[in-house]
Amino acid sequence: MTIFFIVRRSLRQHLLSTIVTALSIALAGGLLLSIWAVKDQSQAAFTQVNIGFDAVLGARGSKLQLVLNSIFHLEASPGNIEESDYLAIKHHPAVKRAIPIAVGDNLRGFRIVGTIPELFTGVEYALGRNFRLAAGRLFTDGANEAVLGSFAAARLGLGVGATFHPYHGLVYDPRNQHADIYTVTGILAPSNTPADKVVWIPIHGVQTMSGHDVRAATEVSAVLIQLRAPSAGFLLDLKYNRQGNRLTFAYPIGAIVADLFDKIGWFDRILALIAYLVALVSAAGILVAIYNSMDSRRRDIAILRALGAHRGIVFASVVVEAAAIGTLGMIAAFAVYWAITAAAAAIIRAQTGVLLDPLVYNPVMLWGPGAMILLSALSGVAPAWKAYRTDVATNLSPLS
Repeated sequence: MTIFFIVRRSLRQHLLSTIVTALSIALAGGLLLSIWAVKDQSQAAFTQVNIGFDAVLGARGSKLQLVLNSIFHLEASPGNIEESDYLAIKHHPAVKRAIPIAVGDNLRGFRIVGTIPELFTGVEYALGRNFRLAAGRLFTDGANEAVLGSFAAARLGLGVGATFHPYHGLVYDPRNQHADIYTVTGILAPSNTPADKVVWIPIHGVQTMSGHDVRAATEVSAVLIQLRAPSAGFLLDLKYNRQGNRLTFAYPIGAIVADLFDKIGWFDRILALIAYLVALVSAAGILVAIYNSMDSRRRDIAILRALGAHRGIVFASVVVEAAAIGTLGMIAAFAVYWAITAAAAAIIRAQTGVLLDPLVYNPVMLWGPGAMILLSALSGVAPAWKAYRTDVATNLSPLS
């Protein structure tokens, strides 16, 4: 109880430096927690998101580009493939389901993707979860109708019954407006997948839209594939990627995306290194703040010693004070963590449609605060040793 009384009195006596130092710990701790959580959540989310498909068939090129374009609706399409290629993979005995998509247009920055209604009626985008409508109905194949993902609908401010003109290209340019007019027939319920940020129309609409090359009427951008068995993926990989030279078979989707995270892992390590350096600087701040206050505390320490406080009590009180500052900082760090993670989640959702949850538990929420508090306590050892060596007789002499 003596130690905690001493610590509380000291924290109040040096309130300003306590607050400033705790805030630096909060910034360091919040940065460390958010970097770790965003890295783990984003990697798990992207490697697990495949909207219910095992593979993608597309034009010859990069597997990663094909997956990013057809699954995450990022990047440009590597090119089109003939409708005959789509029909061939659709009727392959190893393929359970094949869904064609066509891309190349946007609605005020949100990608327009042409497909068939089966994408929404026959596919589970996650185990036991199908795409559902929050309002309206699905588009009719061949009609100038559209179904909007929940995020796209909210950002575009469109509801059932609204009409719009598509714009050519993946980048919004008001000068590239198509003459065609589409009517919104439905809004998808949130799925927390890239489908939420897409404007979906019948594939025939993209193929035959005014201003498009007439050859596109018999082409698709990619085919999303469900396999009957995992072994079929390796057989099709052999057929298209190794024996063929026209098409690319991207399988498995999760491994291809995981390879992307491996390639950019250096960026995560740099961010983590920055967080560690900020943590060390913050811990050094505790050391300096307490150490510099030792001169003004010498008389108080001498009085405590004269009243019977053991050297160990004095030493421990300074270490506990440093740990207390670290604890206060880590409590505030969770607010910093939430702010950074929420901002990162909003950006990631706007760009990819994938939702990260700042409140999801991550092991760093336990070991991170523990490590920071321990580091803070260690930073108090040097000033604690100075307090331990304080001479009672010298510092009890009357002040001049």
